Amino acid sequence: MSDATGAVVSAVVAFVAAVVGAVIAGRYAKHGAEAGGRKAVEAALAQVHGQAAAEHWQWVRSQRHQSYAALITAYAALDDVFARITPELLGGQGLDASTGREMRECTLELQARTSQLALWGPGETYSLAYALTEKSVEAMSSLLNMGGVASSTSASGDWSRFIRVRGEMVEAYASFLQRAGEIVRDPRQPIS
Repeated sequence: MSDATGAVVSAVVAFVAAVVGAVIAGRYAKHGAEAGGRKAVEAALAQVHGQAAAEHWQWVRSQRHQSYAALITAYAALDDVFARITPELLGGQGLDASTGREMRECTLELQARTSQLALWGPGETYSLAYALTEKSVEAMSSLLNMGGVASSTSASGDWSRFIRVRGEMVEAYASFLQRAGEIVRDPRQPIS
């Protein structure tokens, strides 16, 4: 074999080796790019999922805060009505229709705000709010009975009942207020 033929054969072998090497390198590069792309997509999805979860949690926390504030406002309105009516009834005045209606409306508002808490949870705050609503309804019933009673002996019994129930109502409010404050301040509270 001549030197020229050897050089041509060497060149052809080198060319074939370069093509085969390029094909193999291309395949590995393609495989590496696909794997890298998958990892990048998985990382992006994880980041988006984490960000969505954090935003959802902030939204739920905001909704809880708003519903707790609405319940506190409803309670304050009812408590104001009780504070205004009590001296009048103690003074022997009867309960007029508009004041009775206002008291019922405030109690219904408190019940509506308690029901709204069931949406945002947690269940513990709903239970505390429900206990508060029960005591408020009891106090309202007691005042309505006193407003229609003419006898001083049964009115005295109704007063002691009202004072007891109002005290329980205030305790239920304090329990709700304490737990709701803890939940709003603690970012680790579960959503449900």
